[in-house]
Amino acid sequence: MHMIVGLGNPGTQYELTRHNVGFMFLENLAESVGAQFSQTKFNSLVCRINWKGFDLLLLKPQTFMNLSGGSVLEAVQFYKLAPSDVIVVFDDLDQASGAVRMRVGGGHGGHNGVRDILSRWGQDSFFRLKIGIGKPEHKSATAHYVLGKFSNTELSEIVGGSFDVAKSRLEDILKRS
Repeated sequence: MHMIVGLGNPGTQYELTRHNVGFMFLENLAESVGAQFSQTKFNSLVCRINWKGFDLLLLKPQTFMNLSGGSVLEAVQFYKLAPSDVIVVFDDLDQASGAVRMRVGGGHGGHNGVRDILSRWGQDSFFRLKIGIGKPEHKSATAHYVLGKFSNTELSEIVGGSFDVAKSRLEDILKRS
């Protein structure tokens, strides 16, 4: 089994915001196989699916972005998962909107959700699937920008194109591990 963690913030006020692209990706993945998040476990919404022959646990921590690590650690310990079994999907300010990048290991890159996972778990060799959201014009506007909603055009590009690329990268990761 692999666990795919989507980072985001709970609550309707955060739906369709740039910072919730991890949640949005997992919802899209679940919907692609006719599943939905209907269970709460590890202080998260969870959904277990079979996608392209892979057994996946989808996890959306409900502790807010900056405290995601506790939920991840609980699930990792419960299922006795290795770092190579965990893929974290999140927004990336350092990539153009819609760009998709995958990497294994490394630091948090300024992302507070990843920072909390690293500090609580003490492991850095998990997979990261990053979906670009672009940057605001001024660094001082970062918080407002990431918590801002996607425009209809951005949303169409992210869901219509970037998520397909991200699914392809996810499949590559799953085949390798």
